[in-house]
Amino acid sequence: MFETTHQVKLLNDFTTEEIKALNQRYKPLTAEERIKQLYIDFDIADIMLTSSFAATSAFLLKLVSDANTKQEVFFIDTGYHFEDTLKYKALLEEKYHLNVTSVSAIKEEHEFTTKDETWTKNPDFCCSINKVKPLDIIKQNYKIWMSGLMEWQSDHRATLDIFELRGNILKFYPLLDINKADRDAYIEKHQLPFHPMVAKGYHSIGCKHCTLPGEDRSGRWNNNPKTECGLHL
Repeated sequence: MFETTHQVKLLNDFTTEEIKALNQRYKPLTAEERIKQLYIDFDIADIMLTSSFAATSAFLLKLVSDANTKQEVFFIDTGYHFEDTLKYKALLEEKYHLNVTSVSAIKEEHEFTTKDETWTKNPDFCCSINKVKPLDIIKQNYKIWMSGLMEWQSDHRATLDIFELRGNILKFYPLLDINKADRDAYIEKHQLPFHPMVAKGYHSIGCKHCTLPGEDRSGRWNNNPKTECGLHL
């Protein structure tokens, strides 16, 4: 068994070879098996889980809740979410008995982006203030960051591995190589609830100022070339 980080070393001591070994061992596993194995190999206190509660977030959240009901889920409340997103979040919290903690930007910095309408001029800076910086503070307390990225969602995501060292945190993408058809089949089999805006043509849902209907992530940031908020870069 691969030695756990909390037992032997700080995360940033991990070598390329050790991360490669993790990828080789987890690659043949199903998404369910990967998540269950994670809680064997690592302590829950070392694991950070984030969810945007958008589109098909129920997929990963159900898998995690089936594996470990004590896992904390961080939701970045940008202050600009659609009301439907907040309703979807409440629905999933109740349905899967989730332990959700919301994190937000510094009040004054968020208010600046509102008055300045920063998303219209510099969406990268707006995302940095309202998404990246709040989570950077939380990340310092964890060694592993689990999220539901899938490689078909964008060119950047197609370059990722199941485990990747990003700064001082080990990223874990248990759904990475699941294709859209298999995801939708799982959703259908388990009757998972979609975000209500999916039925209106929104397939990737972020802040209301920067989201339009569109396939995959094409509707994000009002159809400009930006495809990532910066959290996963």
